[in-house]
Amino acid sequence: MPRPRTHDPDTVLDAAESLAASGGAAAVTIRAVAAATGVSNGAIYHTFGSRAELLGRTWIRAARRFLDMQSEAVAADGDGVEAVIAAAETPAVLAERFPHSSTLLLTVRRGDLLGGDLPEPVRAELTGLDRALVELMKDLAVRLWDRKDARAVDAITLCLVDLPTAVLLHRDRLTDPTARDQLRAAVRAVLAVGPAPTHR
Repeated sequence: MPRPRTHDPDTVLDAAESLAASGGAAAVTIRAVAAATGVSNGAIYHTFGSRAELLGRTWIRAARRFLDMQSEAVAADGDGVEAVIAAAETPAVLAERFPHSSTLLLTVRRGDLLGGDLPEPVRAELTGLDRALVELMKDLAVRLWDRKDARAVDAITLCLVDLPTAVLLHRDRLTDPTARDQLRAAVRAVLAVGPAPTHR
């Protein structure tokens, strides 16, 4: 493969993401990424510092794509129920737009990809993304029920995490229109019941 004229970090992240999606974390080596991109080992180390940081940055980019798409879907729909449905469908939308990001996030375990040797700035970014997702769930709970306690957030988590995982991912039905319809129906049913009441 010819060497690119300029070293684009996204080219390296694309290659790392593709390798991880097809072969898991073990497939992402500096040598393999260099071979896939034509970028030298030294240039990759210069940009990312270490293999651990490369893996972390690859995960962060995919996770940020997912969260940005989910946030945009929620912001585009003022109705609380429809906003939750749109957020729940984000895994399928991500698979359409960024298939390797989707495979990375939805089939490769985060713990398998990211070890304990992550640089602190990368770890801080991951923590920030986790917090942003929780805030999104709290915002949806407030929009629907004017509450953001643990039980309300748990009901939103059921809609955004558990149901998409069960309906779309575990049975490999991300591209199945009927599965999307079933997911929407399941989310509506959960939201119709609502969260468990708070303790008095």
